[in-house]
Amino acid sequence: MHARARAFVDAFERGDAAPDFDALACDLARYQAEHAPGFARLCSARGIDPSALARADHIPAVPTDAFKLTRVATFDESETAVTFRTSGTTVGARGSHAMRDTSTYAAAATAFGRRWLARDLTRPIPVVVLGPSPEAVGDSSLGHMCAGFVRAFGESARPEETWLLADDILDLSAFDARVATALAKAQPMLVLATSFALVHLIDAVGDATFVLPPGSRVMQTGGFKGKSREVPAERLRAELARVFAIDERAIVAEYGMTELSSQFYERTLFDPASTHGVYAEPPWARVVPVDPDSLAPVPEGEEGIAKIVDLMNVDSAVAILTQDRVRRLPGGEGFELFGRAPGAPPRGCSIAIDELLGRG
Repeated sequence: MHARARAFVDAFERGDAAPDFDALACDLARYQAEHAPGFARLCSARGIDPSALARADHIPAVPTDAFKLTRVATFDESETAVTFRTSGTTVGARGSHAMRDTSTYAAAATAFGRRWLARDLTRPIPVVVLGPSPEAVGDSSLGHMCAGFVRAFGESARPEETWLLADDILDLSAFDARVATALAKAQPMLVLATSFALVHLIDAVGDATFVLPPGSRVMQTGGFKGKSREVPAERLRAELARVFAIDERAIVAEYGMTELSSQFYERTLFDPASTHGVYAEPPWARVVPVDPDSLAPVPEGEEGIAKIVDLMNVDSAVAILTQDRVRRLPGGEGFELFGRAPGAPPRGCSIAIDELLGRG
C-alpha cells in the first residue's frame, strides 16, 4: 500500500498522470476496515460494505476528534516508528497519529512543499525555522516536515542557526545574522514559521525590520493567535511584508494537521491569478465540503465542513472529517478555507465518533 501511495508522488514529480485515485482510496478503506476495528464499526453503522466500495466519496470519514479518544491505526503498537501529537492548544486530550513508515509522509510533504515554496530554486538556500527543533518536540508533525524541508531545500548550517525558537523565545540575534549573511551573498531565504511565532516576532521587533534578500519567501502555518494578541490573517501578512520588506504574495500559508499526512498551500508565490485563502491540493488528496449534520457533500460553491481523503494516510484513516469550514472553487481551482466551525463539534462529527467507538 505504501508503494502504491508513493507512486502518486513519483508521478507528480515526473509530471506524469496520476494513478487511479478512487481505486487506491477504496483499497485503503478495505485494508483499514480489515485491520482497524473502529473503522469497521463505522462502516457497519453506515451500512457500507467495504468490499463493494467503488468511489472515494463513499468512504466514511473518521473525525479528527477520534484521534484524541482512541488509537487510529492498522498495526500493532510495537511497530510504531513515530507518534505525532496535536499541539495541545485546544481544550482536552491531545490527538495522536501513529505511523510505522514515515517515508511516504516525507516524500509527499517534500514534493508538494517544493511545488509551492521552492520550485524556482536551482541551488540550496538559507532556511530558518521560527519554531522549536525536532529534538525539542519529537512528536510534532510540523517539526518533522520542516526538518525535511531544511534537508531538501537548505544549505548546510548549524542547528542553532536554523531552529530559532526555544521555550517560546525567538533568537532574533541568530535570525539577524542569517539574514545579513544571505544579503551579503545575494541569496534568497526561506522562512518557515508558525503564525504564533510570527506574531511574537512582530511584537518583539516593533518598528524595526529584518529586510530579507530579493526572492525570499515565508511559509506560515497555524492559527493567528499569539500569546500577546490575536492578529487577523490580512493584518499579519501586511505586517510581515513590512518587517521583511517582501511582497505579500511571497507569504504562503500552509494548511495541514496532525491527523493528515498531506498538506495544502496557497499558490500566490507562483500563480499570479490566485489569491490568499485559496489552497491547492496534491493529486493524492481531495477536500470535499460536506453538510455538518448529514455529512453529505454540499452543492458546488456552497460552504461545508472539510472531509479530506488523503491517500498518504495508509496506516490510519484514508478519509478524515475535520471541523474546518471550506468551499470548493469551480473548475478544480482548489478550495477556500474559512477557519474552524464555531461552538460544539458539528452533529455529524459527534455521531461518527459514537459509531466508530461502538456507542451507537
